[in-house]
Amino acid sequence: MAKEEIKIKPFWYSDIWLFPKLITVITTLDKDGNVNAAPYSHIMQYDVMAKTPRMMVGFRQESHTFTNIVETGEFVINCPPADYLDDMMETARFWPEGVNELDHTRFTPIPSLHVKPPSLAECPQIAECTVHEIIRLPKSSGIIIANIEAIVMEEGLKDMDRGERIQKMDLPVGLGDQNRRYYYHAKTTSDVTMHELEEPPGGQKGGKVKMDIPWEAAAQKGLMAVPTTMRQMVCTSVEDFAKNKGDTEVTAKRFIQMSEEYGIDSELMERFRTGTD
Repeated sequence: MAKEEIKIKPFWYSDIWLFPKLITVITTLDKDGNVNAAPYSHIMQYDVMAKTPRMMVGFRQESHTFTNIVETGEFVINCPPADYLDDMMETARFWPEGVNELDHTRFTPIPSLHVKPPSLAECPQIAECTVHEIIRLPKSSGIIIANIEAIVMEEGLKDMDRGERIQKMDLPVGLGDQNRRYYYHAKTTSDVTMHELEEPPGGQKGGKVKMDIPWEAAAQKGLMAVPTTMRQMVCTSVEDFAKNKGDTEVTAKRFIQMSEEYGIDSELMERFRTGTD
Protein backbone atom coordinates (compact mmCIF):
# COMPACT_ATOMS: atom_id res chain seq x y z
CA MET A 1 0.00 0.00 0.00
CA ALA A 2 1.03 3.62 -0.52
CA LYS A 3 2.94 5.26 2.32
CA GLU A 4 3.09 8.85 3.53
CA GLU A 5 5.50 10.60 5.86
CA ILE A 6 3.89 11.97 9.03
CA LYS A 7 5.10 15.17 10.66
CA ILE A 8 6.55 14.40 14.07
CA LYS A 9 4.82 16.38 16.82
CA PRO A 10 4.94 16.25 20.63
CA PHE A 11 3.42 13.06 22.04
CA TRP A 12 3.95 11.27 18.73
CA TYR A 13 4.22 8.04 20.70
CA SER A 14 0.54 8.13 21.66
CA ASP A 15 -1.03 10.29 18.93
CA ILE A 16 0.42 8.58 15.85
CA TRP A 17 2.64 5.60 16.61
CA LEU A 18 0.69 2.67 18.05
CA PHE A 19 2.38 0.11 20.21
CA PRO A 20 1.05 -1.82 23.21
CA LYS A 21 1.90 -0.24 26.54
CA LEU A 22 1.53 -2.20 29.75
CA ILE A 23 -0.76 -0.47 32.24
CA THR A 24 0.61 -0.10 35.75
CA VAL A 25 -0.24 1.76 38.94
CA ILE A 26 2.87 3.12 40.64
CA THR A 27 2.69 3.59 44.39
CA THR A 28 4.99 5.96 46.27
CA LEU A 29 5.30 7.77 49.59
CA ASP A 30 5.93 11.49 49.88
CA LYS A 31 8.53 12.85 52.30
CA ASP A 32 5.88 12.95 55.04
CA GLY A 33 4.84 9.32 54.52
CA ASN A 34 1.60 9.96 52.60
CA VAL A 35 0.67 7.32 50.01
CA ASN A 36 0.32 8.33 46.36
CA ALA A 37 -0.86 6.16 43.45
CA ALA A 38 -0.91 6.99 39.74
CA PRO A 39 -0.99 5.07 36.43
CA TYR A 40 2.04 4.87 34.16
CA SER A 41 2.77 2.94 30.99
CA HIS A 42 6.11 4.43 29.91
CA ILE A 43 7.94 1.43 31.35
CA MET A 44 10.48 -0.97 29.86
CA GLN A 45 13.27 -3.27 30.90
CA TYR A 46 16.69 -1.61 31.12
CA ASP A 47 19.04 -4.34 32.34
CA VAL A 48 17.76 -7.90 32.03
CA MET A 49 20.59 -9.67 33.84
CA ALA A 50 19.84 -11.35 37.16
CA LYS A 51 22.77 -9.63 38.90
CA THR A 52 21.61 -6.09 38.08
CA PRO A 53 17.92 -6.18 37.06
CA ARG A 54 16.64 -2.71 36.23
CA MET A 55 13.62 -0.89 34.83
CA MET A 56 13.35 2.45 33.04
CA VAL A 57 10.25 4.55 33.78
CA GLY A 58 9.20 7.92 32.34
CA PHE A 59 7.23 10.63 34.18
CA ARG A 60 6.07 14.23 33.92
CA GLN A 61 8.66 16.04 36.00
CA GLU A 62 5.97 18.02 37.87
CA SER A 63 4.00 14.89 38.81
CA HIS A 64 3.55 13.92 42.45
CA THR A 65 4.95 10.46 41.65
CA PHE A 66 8.20 11.75 40.17
CA THR A 67 8.66 14.20 43.05
CA ASN A 68 8.11 11.44 45.61
CA ILE A 69 10.56 9.09 43.92
CA VAL A 70 13.24 11.78 43.74
CA GLU A 71 12.74 12.61 47.43
CA THR A 72 12.46 9.05 48.82
CA GLY A 73 14.23 6.84 46.27
CA GLU A 74 11.58 4.09 46.31
CA PHE A 75 8.44 3.02 44.44
CA VAL A 76 6.37 -0.02 43.48
CA ILE A 77 5.13 -0.92 39.99
CA ASN A 78 1.77 -2.73 40.27
CA CYS A 79 0.13 -4.36 37.22
CA PRO A 80 -3.67 -4.45 37.63
CA PRO A 81 -5.92 -6.94 35.80
CA ALA A 82 -8.54 -5.74 33.34
CA ASP A 83 -11.32 -5.88 35.95
CA TYR A 84 -9.69 -2.93 37.74
CA LEU A 85 -9.43 -0.49 34.81
CA ASP A 86 -12.01 1.88 36.33
CA ASP A 87 -10.01 1.96 39.56
CA MET A 88 -6.82 2.60 37.63
CA MET A 89 -8.53 5.56 35.92
CA GLU A 90 -9.51 6.95 39.33
CA THR A 91 -5.82 7.15 40.24
CA ALA A 92 -5.28 9.09 36.99
CA ARG A 93 -7.29 12.05 38.26
CA PHE A 94 -5.38 15.09 39.47
CA TRP A 95 -6.05 14.83 43.19
CA PRO A 96 -4.46 17.45 45.48
CA GLU A 97 -1.04 16.82 46.90
CA GLY A 98 -1.10 14.44 49.85
CA VAL A 99 -4.36 12.67 48.90
CA ASN A 100 -4.21 8.89 48.90
CA GLU A 101 -5.86 7.98 45.59
CA LEU A 102 -6.26 4.39 46.77
CA ASP A 103 -8.99 5.56 49.17
CA HIS A 104 -11.16 6.15 46.11
CA THR A 105 -10.58 2.73 44.53
CA ARG A 106 -11.12 -0.97 45.26
CA PHE A 107 -7.37 -1.54 45.48
CA THR A 108 -6.09 -2.94 48.77
CA PRO A 109 -2.67 -1.69 49.93
CA ILE A 110 -0.43 -4.36 51.48
CA PRO A 111 3.11 -4.13 52.90
CA SER A 112 5.88 -4.49 50.34
CA LEU A 113 8.79 -6.83 51.05
CA HIS A 114 11.81 -4.54 50.60
CA VAL A 115 10.56 -0.95 50.18
CA LYS A 116 8.29 1.34 52.20
CA PRO A 117 5.58 2.21 49.60
CA PRO A 118 2.71 -0.29 49.65
CA SER A 119 1.94 -2.87 47.00
CA LEU A 120 -1.58 -3.60 45.70
CA ALA A 121 -3.09 -6.94 46.65
CA GLU A 122 -5.24 -7.20 43.51
CA CYS A 123 -2.27 -6.97 41.13
CA PRO A 124 -0.86 -10.35 40.05
CA GLN A 125 2.51 -8.88 39.04
CA ILE A 126 4.51 -6.40 41.15
CA ALA A 127 8.03 -4.95 41.03
CA GLU A 128 9.52 -3.24 44.09
CA CYS A 129 12.10 -0.66 42.98
CA THR A 130 14.76 1.74 44.23
CA VAL A 131 16.38 4.58 42.30
CA HIS A 132 19.61 3.89 40.43
CA GLU A 133 19.75 7.05 38.30
CA ILE A 134 17.59 10.12 37.65
CA ILE A 135 17.63 11.80 34.24
CA ARG A 136 15.85 15.12 33.69
CA LEU A 137 15.25 15.80 30.02
CA PRO A 138 15.20 19.57 29.30
CA LYS A 139 11.59 20.81 28.96
CA SER A 140 10.40 17.19 28.83
CA SER A 141 10.12 14.01 30.86
CA GLY A 142 11.91 12.79 33.91
CA ILE A 143 13.43 9.33 33.52
CA ILE A 144 14.06 7.00 36.44
CA ILE A 145 16.41 4.07 35.96
CA ALA A 146 15.49 1.80 38.85
CA ASN A 147 16.93 -1.24 40.55
CA ILE A 148 14.42 -4.08 40.89
CA GLU A 149 14.62 -5.11 44.52
CA ALA A 150 11.90 -7.76 44.22
CA ILE A 151 9.54 -9.27 41.67
CA VAL A 152 6.38 -10.46 43.43
CA MET A 153 3.68 -12.57 41.78
CA GLU A 154 0.58 -14.47 42.81
CA GLU A 155 1.42 -17.99 43.94
CA GLY A 156 1.38 -20.52 41.12
CA LEU A 157 1.91 -18.04 38.27
CA LYS A 158 5.65 -18.55 37.88
CA ASP A 159 5.17 -22.28 37.29
CA MET A 160 2.67 -21.76 34.45
CA ASP A 161 3.49 -21.84 30.78
CA ARG A 162 3.73 -18.25 29.50
CA GLY A 163 0.61 -18.60 27.36
CA GLU A 164 -1.38 -19.87 30.33
CA ARG A 165 0.04 -17.16 32.56
CA ILE A 166 -0.93 -14.38 30.13
CA GLN A 167 -4.56 -15.52 30.21
CA LYS A 168 -4.57 -15.97 33.98
CA MET A 169 -3.11 -12.53 34.72
CA ASP A 170 -5.52 -10.78 32.34
CA LEU A 171 -3.26 -7.73 31.99
CA PRO A 172 -4.61 -5.10 29.56
CA VAL A 173 -2.61 -2.68 27.42
CA GLY A 174 -3.63 0.91 26.82
CA LEU A 175 -3.25 4.09 24.84
CA GLY A 176 -4.57 7.62 25.41
CA ASP A 177 -6.15 9.80 22.74
CA GLN A 178 -4.71 13.07 21.48
CA ASN A 179 -6.97 15.09 23.81
CA ARG A 180 -5.67 13.32 26.95
CA ARG A 181 -9.23 12.51 28.02
CA TYR A 182 -10.28 9.19 26.50
CA TYR A 183 -8.16 6.12 27.13
CA TYR A 184 -8.45 2.91 25.15
CA HIS A 185 -7.67 -0.41 26.76
CA ALA A 186 -7.54 -3.87 25.28
CA LYS A 187 -6.63 -7.46 25.98
CA THR A 188 -6.52 -8.18 22.24
CA THR A 189 -6.69 -5.86 19.22
CA SER A 190 -10.31 -6.90 18.66
CA ASP A 191 -11.39 -6.34 22.28
CA VAL A 192 -11.12 -2.59 22.92
CA THR A 193 -12.90 -0.63 25.63
CA MET A 194 -12.84 3.14 26.23
CA HIS A 195 -12.49 4.87 29.60
CA GLU A 196 -12.91 8.59 30.22
CA LEU A 197 -10.72 10.60 32.56
CA GLU A 198 -13.11 12.63 34.69
CA GLU A 199 -11.13 15.85 34.47
CA PRO A 200 -11.68 19.02 32.41
CA PRO A 201 -9.01 20.45 30.09
CA GLY A 202 -6.21 21.78 32.26
CA GLY A 203 -7.23 19.45 35.05
CA GLN A 204 -3.59 18.76 35.90
CA LYS A 205 -3.59 22.12 37.73
CA GLY A 206 -5.69 20.40 40.39
CA GLY A 207 -2.60 18.46 41.39
CA LYS A 208 -1.06 21.69 42.67
CA VAL A 209 -3.80 22.18 45.30
CA LYS A 210 -2.37 21.87 48.81
CA MET A 211 -4.32 20.80 51.89
CA ASP A 212 -3.25 21.98 55.35
CA ILE A 213 -5.35 19.56 57.44
CA PRO A 214 -6.68 16.04 56.77
CA TRP A 215 -9.79 15.56 54.62
CA GLU A 216 -12.07 12.52 54.79
CA ALA A 217 -12.52 10.69 51.50
CA ALA A 218 -16.08 11.92 50.89
CA ALA A 219 -14.96 15.53 51.35
CA GLN A 220 -12.10 14.98 48.90
CA LYS A 221 -14.67 13.77 46.35
CA GLY A 222 -16.62 16.98 46.88
CA LEU A 223 -13.53 19.11 46.26
CA MET A 224 -12.84 17.27 42.99
CA ALA A 225 -16.28 18.40 41.75
CA VAL A 226 -15.16 22.04 42.07
CA PRO A 227 -13.81 23.62 38.84
CA THR A 228 -10.01 23.51 38.74
CA THR A 229 -9.65 27.29 38.71
CA MET A 230 -11.55 27.56 42.02
CA ARG A 231 -10.24 24.45 43.76
CA GLN A 232 -7.44 26.00 45.85
CA MET A 233 -9.66 28.90 46.93
CA VAL A 234 -12.45 26.53 47.96
CA CYS A 235 -9.98 24.22 49.68
CA THR A 236 -8.60 27.06 51.79
CA SER A 237 -12.06 28.43 52.58
CA VAL A 238 -13.40 25.04 53.68
CA GLU A 239 -10.36 24.41 55.88
CA ASP A 240 -10.69 27.83 57.52
CA PHE A 241 -14.40 27.18 58.06
CA ALA A 242 -13.68 23.78 59.66
CA LYS A 243 -10.92 25.20 61.88
CA ASN A 244 -13.22 27.96 63.10
CA LYS A 245 -15.68 25.23 64.11
CA GLY A 246 -12.94 23.53 66.13
CA ASP A 247 -12.41 20.66 63.66
CA THR A 248 -9.07 19.02 62.98
CA GLU A 249 -10.35 17.30 59.80
CA VAL A 250 -12.54 18.43 56.92
CA THR A 251 -15.65 16.24 56.69
CA ALA A 252 -18.24 16.07 53.94
CA LYS A 253 -20.83 17.35 56.41
CA ARG A 254 -18.75 20.46 57.13
CA PHE A 255 -18.06 20.97 53.40
CA ILE A 256 -21.80 20.93 52.67
CA GLN A 257 -22.51 23.24 55.60
CA MET A 258 -20.03 25.84 54.35
CA SER A 259 -21.37 25.60 50.79
CA GLU A 260 -24.88 26.26 52.03
CA GLU A 261 -23.83 29.22 54.18
CA TYR A 262 -21.84 30.79 51.34
CA GLY A 263 -24.52 30.13 48.71
CA ILE A 264 -22.34 27.90 46.56
CA ASP A 265 -24.61 25.66 44.47
CA SER A 266 -24.28 23.48 41.36
CA GLU A 267 -25.46 26.29 39.07
CA LEU A 268 -22.65 28.57 40.24
CA MET A 269 -20.10 25.79 39.85
CA GLU A 270 -21.26 25.12 36.31
CA ARG A 271 -20.90 28.81 35.46
CA PHE A 272 -17.21 28.72 36.46
CA ARG A 273 -16.76 25.41 34.67
CA THR A 274 -18.12 26.70 31.35
CA GLY A 275 -16.91 30.29 31.63
CA THR A 276 -20.42 31.82 31.24
CA ASP A 277 -21.55 34.98 33.02
